[in-house]
Amino acid sequence: MSDTSIEVSGLTKKFGDFVAVSSVSFKVAKGEIFGFLGANGAGKSTTIRMLCGLLSPTSGDAVVGGYSVGDQPEKVKERIGYMSQKFSLYEDLTVMENIRFFAGIYGLDRRRLGTRLPWVLEMAGLKGRENSLARELAGGWKQRLALGCALLHEPEIVFLDEPTGGVDPVSRRRFWDLISDLSVRGATIFVTTHYLDEAEYCHRIMLMHAGEIIAGGSPRELKDRYGLTTLEDVFLHLIEERVREGPEPGGNNEVPRES
Repeated sequence: MSDTSIEVSGLTKKFGDFVAVSSVSFKVAKGEIFGFLGANGAGKSTTIRMLCGLLSPTSGDAVVGGYSVGDQPEKVKERIGYMSQKFSLYEDLTVMENIRFFAGIYGLDRRRLGTRLPWVLEMAGLKGRENSLARELAGGWKQRLALGCALLHEPEIVFLDEPTGGVDPVSRRRFWDLISDLSVRGATIFVTTHYLDEAEYCHRIMLMHAGEIIAGGSPRELKDRYGLTTLEDVFLHLIEERVREGPEPGGNNEVPRES
């Protein structure tokens, strides 16, 4: 049995003449917390949408949970949990209504929902607030509720697209504690972020810039490789190198509005 959860080979996405993601390749091991880092517009969200079967690649392929995102996107969707960049729940529904709605999407029967429901409420810290509207929740609670809904069906691979954006530092730390616990339990976590301090929680990271992967390794390996003390310094060093080298003829020289 393979110990690889995600295998990406030459994955590319073009929008007209613009190359949003340029031939990226990497592997993610089972149970790994894998960080995909870069500034807004780097191509992170476009990559994660392809890996979730939500966006068709222009060329290349990725195998996620044993299925091709190009040929079997619906099978991919059955094996993963996905928490989008923006709050993805229904703000006019209550906490309980949101959980039941997503349980229906994932095909959970009443018995299984009865088992998973207490876990979601406990994890999100929302016991006693089942009838509160989602829009009334503070940012950290909304975030954990969204994560709980993405995990209702106990997926083996979880994609989190900038999950801590706009959340206070304490909530961010609690969220990463949850991510670490999921990894210990065997789930593979693929997380995009532009917070370089969060990358320290990842087992391995890839740094992305202008649609291309510019470096990869564990946080310690990257810092040692370039003789620097922080990942922010590593990222700035690599960007400055790219600027000095100048754009390649016909390369990906523009920054898209969305990542």
